[in-house]
Amino acid sequence: MPVTGPDGQQDQGLDAGLLLSAGAVFDLEGPVAVAVSGGGDSVALLHLLHRAAVAQGRGLCAVTVDHALRPASAAEAAGVARLCADLDIPHQTLRWDHGAISGNLMDQARQARRRLIADWAKARGIGCVALGHTADDEAETVLMALARASGLDGLAGMRRVWQQDGLRWMRPLLRHSRAELRNYLRRHGIAWVDDPSNENPQFTRVRARAALAALAPLGITAQAIAASANHLKSAQDALQDMLLRFVSHEVVEAGGALQIPQAAFATLPQDLQRRLLNAAIGWLSAAAYPARGAKQLALLAAVNAGKAATLGGCRFRCAGGFLHICREARAVADVACASDQLWDQRWEMTGPHAPGLTIRALGAEALQQINDWRSVGLPRDVLLVSPAIWRNDALIAAPVAGFSFEWQAKPSQGFASFILSH
Repeated sequence: MPVTGPDGQQDQGLDAGLLLSAGAVFDLEGPVAVAVSGGGDSVALLHLLHRAAVAQGRGLCAVTVDHALRPASAAEAAGVARLCADLDIPHQTLRWDHGAISGNLMDQARQARRRLIADWAKARGIGCVALGHTADDEAETVLMALARASGLDGLAGMRRVWQQDGLRWMRPLLRHSRAELRNYLRRHGIAWVDDPSNENPQFTRVRARAALAALAPLGITAQAIAASANHLKSAQDALQDMLLRFVSHEVVEAGGALQIPQAAFATLPQDLQRRLLNAAIGWLSAAAYPARGAKQLALLAAVNAGKAATLGGCRFRCAGGFLHICREARAVADVACASDQLWDQRWEMTGPHAPGLTIRALGAEALQQINDWRSVGLPRDVLLVSPAIWRNDALIAAPVAGFSFEWQAKPSQGFASFILSH
């Protein structure tokens, strides 16, 4: 939809491509939020979405995560709040309350940011969150994937749209460059903040950014790499379609576990076998990243040899001509939450919720209390890791095992739907 900018027709022409990309966020009904750090990319997206929202008569709100990693972070979040107030956009700052951080700081911050935003959005009935990544981010991601010797999935770049944590996440500006967004902000007299960590060579992405600048004289630019990633994404989509057809015809989903005929699995090319097993692990465990390549190949070798194996908190067992995949018992042994919350990041329980009721894995001792559990037709190892309702140490219900008492349990997303959205 055409949007008239504050500088009239000339401004509209300069901004048309950006506005068209940003406006795609409003293609679906429902409230939309934008994550804004205060940096140039997200501030530009905020302003573009504001213009598109006004033109389309849609609502928009904004959220900022203060990671509390730098002294200036609180002031930067306050600056975003002031900009949102000027644009009459509801805004909230979320603070990451963390202790000492060890390991991959950037990855932990990214995961914390996603969790905070997801919880905030779902509590407000928001179904879509827009992120301000650009073609430069995609190119840097591809370079980092090359350094890890990644396959097609890594080299296909960043996802444009995906479902996670019950939300639709979008990156509407992936085909636009960082420079294009900075020029947009300058045209409109909008200030932004440059995060000093973006210049710190300690971080892999910063080194990738420097390498990208060095490659530019060879014609290996952010736009060229992003275009190549887009071509690879088409190949990735074709493989996903093949995988989905196999899943719809051959894979049985029951009790939150999967069952695959071994003979049918053996007919798949190795890459599709690998994709299927990775998708199973992602669906069962909600893992943010797949296992490393060597571990994937070891799992494939075991499964194709008919041997039992475990990986990523999941158990793989061949019996009766089928490959059975379920959660590994020790992975959920200590997982507990209130009865009205999502258990093990994927199970939803419906029933007579009450204070003091928790969800934990059923386990072997409790399964013995259910005399007719065999009548449900599910393997014992699937039932052991199924969700049960407890009051302290007293078993109240185990719906997957047929001990329901008005309780029902189901995964928040089916396996095929998971593949489509990831």
